[in-house]
Amino acid sequence: MEDQEQFGKDEGPAQKVSVSMPAGRIAAVKARVGARGFSAYVSAAVERQIQRDLLEELLQEKEAEIGPPTPEVQEWAAEIFREAESMAAHEEAARSQGESDGPEWHAHKAS
Repeated sequence: MEDQEQFGKDEGPAQKVSVSMPAGRIAAVKARVGARGFSAYVSAAVERQIQRDLLEELLQEKEAEIGPPTPEVQEWAAEIFREAESMAAHEEAARSQGESDGPEWHAHKAS
């Protein structure tokens, strides 16, 4: 394990790890990206989760420093998330019907 500590988060050789997850979730990922894209998809998902964890930590620090967001800011953020969810659902529906003019999902490193 000591060798792993010398690499940054996006550095070093790829390593196999074993993870357990529900069979339905595995099938859903393979349906999206195929068996060969599975590792890239999971790696991108882990990177997004790390980013979310770091963002949550930052939000908690800022809330402790300056107080909680106002109701207006909370409503604004909720509306933005509702719009994003609606756009994603619309895109998914169009893609499932073969009507998508938008970009297809491709595995990529989260920025």
